[in-house]
Amino acid sequence: MKNSRHALMQLALDLTEGISAHDRFTRLLTVIKSLFHCDASALLAFREQHFAPLAINGMYKEVMGRQFDLDRHPRLEAIARAGDIVRFPHDSDLPDPYDGLIPNHDDQLHVHACIGLPLIANDHLIGALTIDGFDPHQFDQFSDDELRIVSALAAASLHNALLMEKLEQQAGGMGHSAASNRSVTGNVTMIGQSVAMQQLQAQISAVANTDLTVLITGETGVGKELVAASIHGQSLRKDQPLVYLNCAALPESVAESELFGHVKGAFTGAISDRKGKFEMADGGTLFLDEIGELPLGLQAKLLRVLQYGDVQRVGADKHIKVNTRIVAATNRLLHEEVTQGKFRADLYHRLSVFPISAPPLRERGEDVILLAGYFIERCKAKLGIEAMRLRPDTTALLKHYSWPGNVRELEHAIHRAAVVARASNVDPHLITLAPEHFDLTLQDHVSSSGTLADRNETMRNQTSHEHSDTAAIESLKNATDDFQRQLIARCYQQHQNWAATARQLGVDTGNLHRLAKRLGLK
Repeated sequence: MKNSRHALMQLALDLTEGISAHDRFTRLLTVIKSLFHCDASALLAFREQHFAPLAINGMYKEVMGRQFDLDRHPRLEAIARAGDIVRFPHDSDLPDPYDGLIPNHDDQLHVHACIGLPLIANDHLIGALTIDGFDPHQFDQFSDDELRIVSALAAASLHNALLMEKLEQQAGGMGHSAASNRSVTGNVTMIGQSVAMQQLQAQISAVANTDLTVLITGETGVGKELVAASIHGQSLRKDQPLVYLNCAALPESVAESELFGHVKGAFTGAISDRKGKFEMADGGTLFLDEIGELPLGLQAKLLRVLQYGDVQRVGADKHIKVNTRIVAATNRLLHEEVTQGKFRADLYHRLSVFPISAPPLRERGEDVILLAGYFIERCKAKLGIEAMRLRPDTTALLKHYSWPGNVRELEHAIHRAAVVARASNVDPHLITLAPEHFDLTLQDHVSSSGTLADRNETMRNQTSHEHSDTAAIESLKNATDDFQRQLIARCYQQHQNWAATARQLGVDTGNLHRLAKRLGLK
């Protein structure tokens, strides 16, 4: 490595500096680029049979949200199994995980130089460093021993970051992954590096190790269930059950039995004693989703459990002590429901001891691209697609759309676009998602009408013909906002009531309140 001694010394010094793990990883890849003059490189963490990117250089940002499973990526599997430097033949027939993900190289990486460096600490694989160049002989001049020096330095950097992360978790710190773009707790993965997500993860970490009751609020589709699972996964109760109950799906006739259980003969059909969700979650956490839908009569009984810590099965005389932590969630504005007499004020104050607001996707900036990459990788596995990517103008479209259905809508949009693109794509190996494969209009959020259908058609045509122009996408967003503003104002003028307006438009009342505020109608 001629003229590389200074770069290696700088890389070693970076490991001792008091900078964030993400900055350290970015510097590492910058040094790698200067050493090898490579076209692309990536630092990956290894966990539970998959690699997750921590930092990238020379690739589209969506890569940062992806999760590369070993059983779907033979090159990465080879790196994980090797235990030493892996030099792939320049004409290797193994598909490259970064096909279509390197700017200005739309073709598949059939002929190129590729090196994989497994990162080992304490005889365990903790990650990998991949280096790609489009000259087939680009790395021939570097010996394996020289590459092992780089591998050792990268492994030390990653190992130090993981140790710091573990210490922070033990001290009740943030609990982020070393990359700060995803929070991983057990099987729960929360993708995002925006300020809003960092604040959310900080709140989760702060309350997780307590027994405080948590009320998670947020629009439909923001991932409130993931927040609840993350709270449980970081708590001292993580080895005990997390029991889920959707209050909106409970018929009132069986809701009490579902919550508190019943004894044999308590009612017709009660052929044996049965535990309720509170008993099932004893020692663990009970997640009450859509708590705002709970009937008023049951709200009083739930309040008693929160006050005294005991439950009474339907038809039983005795009370049973339970040690169950409550995490509740709602997309309603409960304080307004209290004012309207639809929700008990005393229960609301009991539930909202520690309120957490899950941010809508439109407030999460670049997270939408990371999430798109994450969903694309999952979609590839389901559809059996070798490689899939976003076209640059599609990335702009996704960033500028308001996502009224939030993360859930994004996931569904990616899956639908993948199916449409696969059906029309001439290359079955590399699927490119273009704006015309998406249907990002209002049709899924308001009731249909002739005027609205015409507007949707106009919006689709505008997206199809002007997707290469970012300014046009901005205009599309403004036009969408204007149309929403006019439609909502017209409906509200008819009803003079937000709930009735929401019913006519076919949207959730809480989401309509937030949308109206954003559009300046409230």
